[in-house]
Amino acid sequence: MRKSLVTGAIGGGAAVVIVFLFVFNGSTSQYSLYVDARTESGDGVSESHVTLLNSGSSALTNLKINYGNYTDKIPILKPGERVILSPPSSSTTVTVTDDQGITIKKPFQQFNE
Repeated sequence: MRKSLVTGAIGGGAAVVIVFLFVFNGSTSQYSLYVDARTESGDGVSESHVTLLNSGSSALTNLKINYGNYTDKIPILKPGERVILSPPSSSTTVTVTDDQGITIKKPFQQFNE
């Protein structure tokens, strides 16, 4: 009886580890990009920021960040790497593209302090 209890505990523990690895590692896409575009206003000053985060498991290459009349370029964004950009404050939308086929277009969110 003691042997079956130990075997069951080990088997149950192994199952939990496998499920944990599948859920947290298996759910990450190879190519994934998080984009946050915001404009913060207060005291007569307006500042715009774009945050890019490679949330995938592989590097993203040749990112083009287009604000309409101005473009930033990032040659490589490694997995987990985050970049914060300061576009022109007159920007109303941002479009991000890369060599892996990602295209994200977002309007700037407005925040007042």
